[in-house]
Amino acid sequence: MSYNIEFSIATSDQIEAALCKRLESIRLSRNITQAQLAEEAGVSSRTIGRLEKGQGVSMDTFIRIMMALSIQQSLEALLPDPTVRPIERVGIGAGERKRARPAKSNDKLPTWSWGDDGENDNE
Repeated sequence: MSYNIEFSIATSDQIEAALCKRLESIRLSRNITQAQLAEEAGVSSRTIGRLEKGQGVSMDTFIRIMMALSIQQSLEALLPDPTVRPIERVGIGAGERKRARPAKSNDKLPTWSWGDDGENDNE
C-alpha cells in the first residue's frame, strides 16, 4: 500500500492520516501487534488504534511510537536545521538569529490632524 500525498496542498488532517497510515504499515511490516507496540511505547493499545485511524494523538505519543519502532532518526528530516543558512553566513560575523523582525513597509499613509483638510481657510 502506498500513502503518498502531495504535502504542499494537503490539509493537516490529510497529512496526519498519511503519517499514521505509514506508522501502521511499518508496524505491520515488522509483524508487531498493537499490544506489543503499545507496551514498548508505554501507551495503551487503544491509543495505538486511535493513532492508526488518524484520530489524533499527542506529539509525545507520536514520538514514543516512533522510538518504539526505532525510527526516531526520521524525525530529523521533518524540519530543516535552522542554523544552516549559507546566504546569511557569507557575511563576516553573521550569527544565529535571536528574534524575527518583519520587513518595514514604505507604504505608510501620512499622518492626518484636525484642520488639515487640504483647504486654506484664510482665503
